[in-house]
Amino acid sequence: MDKNRRIAYQTLLDIEEKGAYSNLALNARIESQQADAPAFIRELVYGVLENKIYLDYVMSRYLKNKPEQLKARDRVLLRMGIYQLDFMDAVPAYAALNESVLLAKKFCKGRDGFINGVLRNHLRADKTGLLPDSKADRIQYLSVKYSYEPWIVELWQEEAGAERLEELLQAGNRKPVLTIRANRLKTSRELLKQKLEAKGFQVTDCETVPEALYVKGSSLLNDELYGGGWFSVQDEASMRAAAVLDPQPGEFILDLCAAPGGKTLFMAERMGDRGRILAGDIYGTKLKRLEEDARRCGIHIVETRVQDAAVPDPLLFDRADRVLADVPCSGLGVVRRKPEIKYKKLDKELRALPEKQLKILETASRYVKPGGVLVYSTCTISPRENGEVCDAFLKENGKFVQEKRIQLYPGEGENDGFFICRMRRQQEV
Repeated sequence: MDKNRRIAYQTLLDIEEKGAYSNLALNARIESQQADAPAFIRELVYGVLENKIYLDYVMSRYLKNKPEQLKARDRVLLRMGIYQLDFMDAVPAYAALNESVLLAKKFCKGRDGFINGVLRNHLRADKTGLLPDSKADRIQYLSVKYSYEPWIVELWQEEAGAERLEELLQAGNRKPVLTIRANRLKTSRELLKQKLEAKGFQVTDCETVPEALYVKGSSLLNDELYGGGWFSVQDEASMRAAAVLDPQPGEFILDLCAAPGGKTLFMAERMGDRGRILAGDIYGTKLKRLEEDARRCGIHIVETRVQDAAVPDPLLFDRADRVLADVPCSGLGVVRRKPEIKYKKLDKELRALPEKQLKILETASRYVKPGGVLVYSTCTISPRENGEVCDAFLKENGKFVQEKRIQLYPGEGENDGFFICRMRRQQEV
């Protein structure tokens, strides 16, 4: 049995049965089981996740019952097999079949014959007409083709229009480039680039953020430069949110909903590690990771505390020079990094997000000094969570004026989908 396929299978099962986050589950399995082909494992795991609806739709052609009626172990293994046959040109069909059967014998006792039969039927089948009829039901066709829940396809068609819809769906399935941020406390972008290129990495400058680099190569986070705090991994859109806030040395900054902390640390670096940043989040375990990263990067001005961003703290009213409210959102701008988002159901929690976001924004505004800056940001592209929330806030809060509004879309350059709105509290007469 191939060790790397076994790791991919166990990771996908963790995600399917336990609701594990793909990046955390994948990194943990690769490290603990000492994978010898991590790139192959990542391609297989993320490929299956990104195409789950398509794979289940194809699988259903060979089943008496629906795929969701199968045990998770069988379903995950069939997805892996079909993905290798349909998408991984470098994998011979016999290898995909044989290794799937070996995994079935180990993890799906008595089901190896069934797994083998379904995959062989698919291998022999005519691949034309695999997708639903686009003319009969375009939403279902696009949902299956790109593997998104139908409500997301409908939402984007309504918000972006039919012409741009497929472009957004494609962008969400595109593999993201690895973007890093040079720690200006320890190095410059130019020096970091030279160091990485000398180690064999392919490095390109990011045009929108002076500290950012695009990097290609393996085991980057195992390098001594990362361990020494010379750089951190962060998407350029996220960096731009911190840059738009524009924190200055010596200021008091509040970062609400701070974890995992990329923007917090970038702000500290821009401040020259002078001043004070209070980083709050509802998840204490994530804040501990932020503290560890701050130590790695040589940052001393960040304080953390467990806090619900929607609950006001009177002790902080009118005290902060600048406040960042990077609020919880649907995450529809970062599906290429977190493909699980594509399969969220439209439940009460998602429908209630704008109300929650507005409440956090209103709470955040109470901490801003007269003349201070407030930035609202999300990693989604939905107007109801972005511009409409800011419009509602500004309508009811005459003390604040908008200075800048940015909507970034996936597929425009290398950035994620992101929304950033900068507002300033007016000086009181």
